[in-house]
Amino acid sequence: MSNLNNSVRLIGHLGANPDVKEFGDNKKVARLNMATNDTYRDQQGKKITQTQWHNLVAWGKMANMAEKYLTKGSHVAVEGKLTNRSWEDGEGTKRYITEVVVSEIRMLDKAQQS
Repeated sequence: MSNLNNSVRLIGHLGANPDVKEFGDNKKVARLNMATNDTYRDQQGKKITQTQWHNLVAWGKMANMAEKYLTKGSHVAVEGKLTNRSWEDGEGTKRYITEVVVSEIRMLDKAQQS
């Protein structure tokens, strides 16, 4: 329990192929988006599924693994920490984003595990 201060675990499917960029001394970053689904029944008993989208960022060896093995639709489990950042776009508007900085990725598709 030493790392519970800022810990996130998600299981879902990737919405697109990883966007991998290389810079500096062989440094890599992979940006991914993941969909997770929550299902419940409303008051009438109708099944409702809500999809949440999550921005993921993987660095170094996690970026290499994402680039090599992951594609749109991949079923994965990730662990990491939440981060918030902001920037100014080209029109001077301040933008904000919350991301999961990935520390571990586990591929859950049977084809990917072999």
